[in-house]
Amino acid sequence: MTQAPNIFLTARTQLDRLALGQVSATDLLEEHVTRYLAVNSAVNAVVRTDLDTARARARALDAMQANGVSAGPLHGLPITIKDTFDVDGMPATAGAPEYTARPARTADAAAVARLRAAGAVIWGKTNTPYLAGDSQTSNPVHGRTSNPWDLTRTPGGSSGGAAAALATGMTSLELGSDIGGSLRFPAHFCGVAALKPTFGRAPIMGHVPPAPGSLAVRDLNVAGPMARDVADLRLMFQVLTGAPVNDPPKRTSLRAKRIGVWADDKAFAVSAECRTAVETAAEAASDAGAQVLVAKPDIDGAALIDLYLQLLLPILATDMPGPLVKALEAGRPLAKLIARGEPFGRGKWAAYSAATHHDWLRADEIRRRLKRTMSEFFQRWHAIITPVAPTTAFEHIETGDAVSRTLAVDGKPIPYHLVHGWIALATVCHLPAVVIPVPRRPGQLPAGIQIIGPEGGDEDVLAIAEALEAQMGGFQRPSEDGIRARTSVPAVIGKAGKPKPQTKPPKPAKPVKEKPVKAKPVKPAKPAKPVKPPKPKPQPKAKPPKPAKPVRR
Repeated sequence: MTQAPNIFLTARTQLDRLALGQVSATDLLEEHVTRYLAVNSAVNAVVRTDLDTARARARALDAMQANGVSAGPLHGLPITIKDTFDVDGMPATAGAPEYTARPARTADAAAVARLRAAGAVIWGKTNTPYLAGDSQTSNPVHGRTSNPWDLTRTPGGSSGGAAAALATGMTSLELGSDIGGSLRFPAHFCGVAALKPTFGRAPIMGHVPPAPGSLAVRDLNVAGPMARDVADLRLMFQVLTGAPVNDPPKRTSLRAKRIGVWADDKAFAVSAECRTAVETAAEAASDAGAQVLVAKPDIDGAALIDLYLQLLLPILATDMPGPLVKALEAGRPLAKLIARGEPFGRGKWAAYSAATHHDWLRADEIRRRLKRTMSEFFQRWHAIITPVAPTTAFEHIETGDAVSRTLAVDGKPIPYHLVHGWIALATVCHLPAVVIPVPRRPGQLPAGIQIIGPEGGDEDVLAIAEALEAQMGGFQRPSEDGIRARTSVPAVIGKAGKPKPQTKPPKPAKPVKEKPVKAKPVKPAKPAKPVKPPKPKPQPKAKPPKPAKPVRR
């Protein structure tokens, strides 16, 4: 594959070379475009480009540089953006045919505007599932994205194109979003880094979904950075939040840090590979001087995932057609009854999608009590390390939907939506979480770990993640030999193209137990069973309406 001297350098090093005049913004952009032309046909990560505008921008920034003027901390850096954010000239389609005819002249999303104002050169958009709605990345407009470590496997979703572009050197920074692991799953599957910020820290206006032009900020959904190392995550996070850019960033030692480990829960599956990743990180933290103990928060896993669905599905229902929502509301009493016997079936999806405001208020009260529990937990702990997902990258699944599909975890099937188990805590409680890769042996797929911290403690969690990354080694590149060139959907210049005939997208405790960690974390105590909801009055039998596809961003 074609190589260039700068494409796998950190964003910070590329910026240093730009500032010193060792490379121009124009030449750095062309290096990334050349890499895109060489490898994108294999993975289909970057699905739209606006190279004329990007080249003009790079030339203008070079002229500013020649006059001793800097546009900001990202001056001249080429980057790509997840295709759920509006970019002037490349409005978001979110992989949805209904959004492909939007006017090209569209205001930048708020986060995109901050990146552009800081001097970034935005040249492409990366792929996402239909309406950001799957743990894989495929849609009827731009097709399927593959994992650069194994093209038969998914890069994750919904920021799958972003992670694949980072891993293959097509970009050094990427703007993604996360309502249910959409930053964290792809980072874990592709061996890169991501930050799911505290809810509200980075602006989300101009993200699609909800529908273009929406003004309301939805619960749970966040915008956040993806990169190949943690220091680059911090740089982009500072730009997104308007914070001063620290150069060089402050280094943090793990000495005297109290780090909890939670890698076993009866409600959440975890493969041997993903458990080993947590154990490896725990040992590395301990070797670096941290006090590392098994410390499961005082929560019940099954109740947590149920609460997550109660909060998530009403949000997603706002994107459903009006007649379907009315049908869901009419069938809700029966759906609740059916859900009692099918905890992972369509009845629960229908019942929660048609929740009333009173239902949401009750769920929010439970969430606020859980947030208080986690606040008390983090008074004694600086962070907690958990798995990111039940498995490493799984093979592309093209049949079924989020309700009918299953995943194999060490050969045992689990319901597809339980992939959200380990990411639910940070999402529900608005907590920051950083994903970094752990060392991998030859032939192994990437595996990451999730470092969760207290609400508002994004910078501290980044510091812990950076210190742990330094201890373990950080990003590893996929083999060039593994990226097989093949015919793929061509990138679209500017406007989104007409829908291509591709595969259709899927439809939608007990007190903390602390024990010393040596080689492997000790299993936590058996969690308490969640309280069963009151039994609803019997209703006439009727099949509830089929809900729309659940969406994750």
